[in-house]
Amino acid sequence: MTTAAKPRLTTSAMIASIAEAGQKTVSAPFGHALNALAEQRPDIVGLSADLAKYTDIHLFRDAHPERFYQMGMAEQLLLAAAGGMAKTGLTPFATSYAVFATRRAFDFIHQVIAEENLNVKICAALPGLTTGYGPSHQACEDLALMRSIPNMTVIDPCDALEIQQATHAIADYRGPVYMRLLRGQVPLLLDEYGYQFELGKAKLLRDGKDVLFVSTGLMTMRTLEAAKQLQKDHIDAAVLHVPTLKPLDEATIVHEAGKGRLLVCAENHTVIGGLGEAVAALLMSRQVTVPFKRIALPDAFLDAGALPTLHERYGISTQAVISQVKNWLG
Repeated sequence: MTTAAKPRLTTSAMIASIAEAGQKTVSAPFGHALNALAEQRPDIVGLSADLAKYTDIHLFRDAHPERFYQMGMAEQLLLAAAGGMAKTGLTPFATSYAVFATRRAFDFIHQVIAEENLNVKICAALPGLTTGYGPSHQACEDLALMRSIPNMTVIDPCDALEIQQATHAIADYRGPVYMRLLRGQVPLLLDEYGYQFELGKAKLLRDGKDVLFVSTGLMTMRTLEAAKQLQKDHIDAAVLHVPTLKPLDEATIVHEAGKGRLLVCAENHTVIGGLGEAVAALLMSRQVTVPFKRIALPDAFLDAGALPTLHERYGISTQAVISQVKNWLG
């Protein structure tokens, strides 16, 4: 008996879509949502740091060239200019890769935008481990950095539907926002759950008596699929999706955690400073005692390589989630 060899992964797998085989996708949901908003909102402007095509804001650029600003490879200038535009009454959507927006321009976000509570929307592609190009491009610390800034709202959408809905929601919200972006062909699955994004609200997508996944971003895709497969082994898993990490929906998390199931926090982010630590601190402060585990990226500089390989290696693939839960349940 022989086992079929896995197909050899090429360099393109380092930047491949995170969609599973056969999964429904939507092309450039952020770009299309921003365009739809701009048709009704003359205050909306778009900015890019030489990455318009790779953050999907090129659609806005092509439709509204007079309202688009190409700032070049200068993220500090990008965000300082966005702050200045906000002071004039505009609603700037500033886009770049998450590593450059957060790590390179942190002080400008902190001092120019957040301290003055300016109405700037920072929309950042390639969050966490969504590129295989190594630590220079892997934004594994972005949520921790942005959560630490006063006045900053922090959002990690799950799929194309939520990106579209969240783009509209943050345009209506007054104040600085950091939102992670999935780009290109983005999976679509929350439509199956009748989902509607609400800023600051967690949503229970499915219930279950054995395990409670508390997840955010693309890891909600993985936990939903894991829950379906675990059902075949008579493991009943609930999924609580937490798209807004700041402000955190404390009431919903405490309510669901209080039911006594194994609680597994899952995030596409380092174990330092993200959803897992936020939930752990919340439960401790409310004196909620529950079996608690975390699925997250390690506190390390991650390898370069093909995304499917890296997701398996660092424990955030669907199969890795399933294996870890089965192990924890014994």
